[in-house]
Amino acid sequence: MGTGINRDFASLLDDLFVASEPGDIAPAPTIPFDYLAVADELHSGRIRVAGETVAAEYREAGAALEDEFVSLLDMVKAKAVAVEEPEAPSIDPEVIAAELGLADAKPADLAKMRRIFALANHPDRVAPHLRQRAMVRMQLANMMIDDAKRRTAKKRS
Repeated sequence: MGTGINRDFASLLDDLFVASEPGDIAPAPTIPFDYLAVADELHSGRIRVAGETVAAEYREAGAALEDEFVSLLDMVKAKAVAVEEPEAPSIDPEVIAAELGLADAKPADLAKMRRIFALANHPDRVAPHLRQRAMVRMQLANMMIDDAKRRTAKKRS
């Protein structure tokens, strides 16, 4: 190899090829497998698999998987905790008034009551099947809070 500092890559490769001897490179591994012979054997027709045999193997494998699936499903069902559906909230105005606590409410607390009630009962925050009922509850609560505000405003004047 040369000692030149400013050499191009091609000349460096040339020097490496010249310096290496044929015995330095390991031979590529060979696989003793004749693909053409296997292809000829498959196309010759000497290897046959009956359709019934394949179908039987498929059914057996499916039955084993079905048994495994059923056992896993049973295990999941056993571990599943029964989730009770919450009772639909009442739309009775007296019940809503009691929930709000309007009987002993102060005028300063009415806005806070509205926010707290909306946080728990707003239609966007409940399950889809309870949205219509939640909308009615919110309308009733807003109406009652507005009435309470009007009454307190009249008492002051």
